[in-house]
Amino acid sequence: MRMETGSPLSRVSSSLSVFHNANTLPFSMRCPLAERVVNTTVLRVVSSTSAPGRKHSKERTPGDNLSKTSSTGAKTGRLRSVTSGSRTGRFNFASNKEKLNLEVSPHRAVSAVRLMRIQLGGAFADLLNEQGKGSGDNEMGYVERTLGFRTRDLDDRDLRLVTEIVGGTIRWRRYLDHLILSLCHDENTFRTMEPLLLQILRIGFYEIAKLEMPPYAVVDENVKLAKVALRPGAGNMVNAVLRKLVLLKETSSLPSPKVEGDDRQQARALATIHSHPVWMVRRWTNCLGLEEAIKLMTWNNSDPCYSLRANTAKGFTRADLVTELEMLKVPYELSQHLDDFVRLRAGMQIVIQAGLLKKGLCSVQDESAGLVVTVVDPKPGEIIIDCCAAPGGKTLFMASCLKGQGSIYAIDVNKGRLRILKETAKLHEVNNVVTTIHADLRAFAENNCTKADKVLLDAPCSGLGVLSKRADLRWNRTLEDIEQLTNLQDELLDSASTLVRPGGVLIYSTCSIDPKENEERIAAFLLRHPEFCIDPVDKYVPCNFVTVDGLYSSNPVKHSLDGAFAARLLRSR
Repeated sequence: MRMETGSPLSRVSSSLSVFHNANTLPFSMRCPLAERVVNTTVLRVVSSTSAPGRKHSKERTPGDNLSKTSSTGAKTGRLRSVTSGSRTGRFNFASNKEKLNLEVSPHRAVSAVRLMRIQLGGAFADLLNEQGKGSGDNEMGYVERTLGFRTRDLDDRDLRLVTEIVGGTIRWRRYLDHLILSLCHDENTFRTMEPLLLQILRIGFYEIAKLEMPPYAVVDENVKLAKVALRPGAGNMVNAVLRKLVLLKETSSLPSPKVEGDDRQQARALATIHSHPVWMVRRWTNCLGLEEAIKLMTWNNSDPCYSLRANTAKGFTRADLVTELEMLKVPYELSQHLDDFVRLRAGMQIVIQAGLLKKGLCSVQDESAGLVVTVVDPKPGEIIIDCCAAPGGKTLFMASCLKGQGSIYAIDVNKGRLRILKETAKLHEVNNVVTTIHADLRAFAENNCTKADKVLLDAPCSGLGVLSKRADLRWNRTLEDIEQLTNLQDELLDSASTLVRPGGVLIYSTCSIDPKENEERIAAFLLRHPEFCIDPVDKYVPCNFVTVDGLYSSNPVKHSLDGAFAARLLRSR
């Protein structure tokens, strides 16, 4: 379970409110291109390097400095002509209101704005979180409020391109910034580049270097976007830099760092080539070896594969789901590990638009998470406590296994996410066995004498096993985060253990692949709690997922699934 600050559906709106104190910052730290009027209130949106909640790291990368913009009026570009003063940052979009621009590529405009929102912490790197509920209209609304114009409406192909371009640009950010910096030949130009201009360049570089789209069409379209969204001079710069890239690509001369020198220098080169933070590269190289570390980074940079779970609680079987997918002409593979799951390598937007998720017929859930539920092994009639339940994927799967008999108490500290879980449980027709409880697990365990047959602690973690799906997560994690998370995980394990009846089972799980969050937490817990012992998981999952200690572990490279971990701990007294 990832550590979240808010629900997926609420982060977009709530994240803006944290910037209301930005006026107290020095002007040089503000992001003039991100200042905009929302609900008639001027919000000064600070750059990602000064956004609240961002942890500082000793590692400095080109991407870490992308938002340091010049405070001169020239940097506001196109916006100067529509502002009452370059220092006020107040956009007057009266002349642009309802303006429709048919020349600008809609998916590129949406991608550029979404990338800015991601950088500022207000959006995810894909559109799946919108669940198809007017996501195209929502995205175009952001474009209009940010840039002052609309393009033509997004069609299904545009939505797929947005997901591809935004996810890919985020994944390859460090590498793309290396190329941009190399072609700019001036580090100061790069460091002081406006956020929107930088995002447009990143899009163009990704489309040419990684997607291998027709280069001159890419140049033309991104130049148009820069000229309309910024100013003619910005378009000229985009044109010059992208044309340099095209020439280098055509002659196979793209600049690439050499993997040489000491361990730290080699890690920095590998981090650029494979576009990961240096600390991750060093950690994985030390733990896994160089070859496996490179394979893992290659997996993280690949297009994510999604799985669907058929909701049998609603009488909808995997065979029914397969029938729907064939009617929609969506290619699929049957899961080799779970009876209710199918895997999709493409076509998720088609599934969303068809309404299968909104009808509660199926849900998006990786097989690695589904295997955690098989480790829990929920049985009809049991009392189960899900300690950090939201957003509820495992809760709903467990509930369907109860077949209307038994109870699941879903506890979570986030009220908004818990409300979504409750609504989804009703949609999936398992609300008769699911009771939501808004509470901090530590306080709940201290004040309640409730005992359950099984307790699942899907603990907050670094999410290092899901980096292929959460492209932005790699840039939002630091080594210090893991240290802080392990302390929290220990506290939650201690609290969850008090809720297990004698003879009952405590299941600890994460979506991390880091031993410090997994095996080491179990070892430390067993030293503190001799009344618990490991119950080997080989009775519940295929043997190739079972470690030598009898724990469950899915490995992205080995199993082609998200990374996940789980341990069954049996209470003797």
